[in-house]
Amino acid sequence: MAAPGLAHCVSTLGRPRRAAPTVVSNLRPFWLCYKVRKDEEAVELYRWIRFRRCLAVVGFQEQLKHVYWIGGGSGAGKSTIARRLAAQHGLSVYSTDDVMAEHARRSSPEDCPLLHKFMEMGMDERWVNRSPETMLKTFHWFQGEGFNLIIEDLLSLPRERGVIVEGFRLLPQLVSPLLCESSQAVWLLPAPDFRQAVVNSRGGQAWGFLARTTDPERALHNLLERDRMFTDILREQTARLGLRAIEIDTTTTEVDLIKRVTDLFAIATHPAV
Repeated sequence: MAAPGLAHCVSTLGRPRRAAPTVVSNLRPFWLCYKVRKDEEAVELYRWIRFRRCLAVVGFQEQLKHVYWIGGGSGAGKSTIARRLAAQHGLSVYSTDDVMAEHARRSSPEDCPLLHKFMEMGMDERWVNRSPETMLKTFHWFQGEGFNLIIEDLLSLPRERGVIVEGFRLLPQLVSPLLCESSQAVWLLPAPDFRQAVVNSRGGQAWGFLARTTDPERALHNLLERDRMFTDILREQTARLGLRAIEIDTTTTEVDLIKRVTDLFAIATHPAV
């Protein structure tokens, strides 16, 4: 049986003294209700939810203390580093890229509205006709949609050995509350020239989905610009949250990067469970 989602875990931790109105089933509408009403019941329920959410986060930290997180911009080498570290230290790898299609099937338009809008688009609407800024703001994975499914998957895995989770879907503000220690996570931040070199090595304009648009050159430009802005956001978030980040450029070697991530994780000294 799949592990319950974040919202479900929070909602089943306990009950307030007064019956919660239906609006509390979603924290965002409840917060809007609180701002409008600010009555005694709303204040009480808001405080209760904050307390229960704290308890839920502590529980997830304990259950995920064997997990190492490698996030970052696209094409930064996350998958390669994760596989190398896993092979060296006997860990398993969970790639968030590999489960995107499955997570799309498990989602609903209510849970992931941006994802389902994206699925309805043609290739040109996705990559050619919209500005990089719009692409950034409306890209579902960049907005955290489906992150609860990642957590559900991780909670269902055996805990006998450590797990390295990797992928651009690991947003700093979502991962940070789940960490027992900041050394459990790192974000790889590729410089634009590094990202360009990676895309060129994959075929440039002829790479996969880009070639299926009517204007591969513009699609590639939009993709690179969108990803550059996303990397800037990751840089700002990791700095603000006090999380670890490594800048990647064309002078960075795989050997050096593996060593830096290994030293940061201190895998040899961390417990498996």
